[in-house]
Amino acid sequence: MIDRLLFEHPRSVGESYAEHAVAASTIGARMMLGGAACLVHAIVPSLCVRTGSTTIKQLYAEMKARQPHHAARPPAFEEPGWQLEYEI
Repeated sequence: MIDRLLFEHPRSVGESYAEHAVAASTIGARMMLGGAACLVHAIVPSLCVRTGSTTIKQLYAEMKARQPHHAARPPAFEEPGWQLEYEI
């Protein structure tokens, strides 16, 4: 049961438990910082104008690069169907 809870998923993506913990923690911290920037932007719209959008795009590109079978495709946010009329 411990193997399934702690090691099965990291092994399935080709990482050790420690490697996966560092990667997931780093991504999570960056998500929280991007979210905090969005909250600042909500209060003072002239601050952090593109920080949230930029963070999402960077994280998406990095996550995609970690998955070789998706690396050849362009990022979804560059496809016309995903183009937004505004950015947060």
